Amino acid sequence: HAPRDERRFPTATGKANFTAAPVEHPELPEGRLLLQTLRSHDQYNTTIYGLDDRYRGIKGGRRIVMVNPDDAHALGLADGSYTDLVSEWKDGVERRAPGFRVVHYPTARGCAAAYYPETNVLVPLDATADTSNTPASKSVVVRFEPA
Repeated sequence: HAPRDERRFPTATGKANFTAAPVEHPELPEGRLLLQTLRSHDQYNTTIYGLDDRYRGIKGGRRIVMVNPDDAHALGLADGSYTDLVSEWKDGVERRAPGFRVVHYPTARGCAAAYYPETNVLVPLDATADTSNTPASKSVVVRFEPA
């Protein structure tokens, strides 16, 4: 059994120890947002069972990008308009996901969200977490270009 199941922890105090990792806040160039990729309601990992997301009120397709209305206004992105997402990474390679419908959504300012696997193309293979080596799919710098 795992230590959590028996509530016995092999530490000096016999209790679970929690640590906090420092959070890095990337500096975003003007006109860029930090994209996180996420799953919809009808999705298990990369298996998609439906095109609606009842969690977020999205209907009629998954090729959408959710943008805070204030950011969208500043970037000239009208609700329902179409845009290409282009990621920016230190290798200078252009990675483009074309034809995403803009959805004004209460994301955090400076951030956007879109579904994977549709946006996997935007994540560089060498953009990984330092220790776990997992893809940095929650932290992709993107710009928006007309579709």
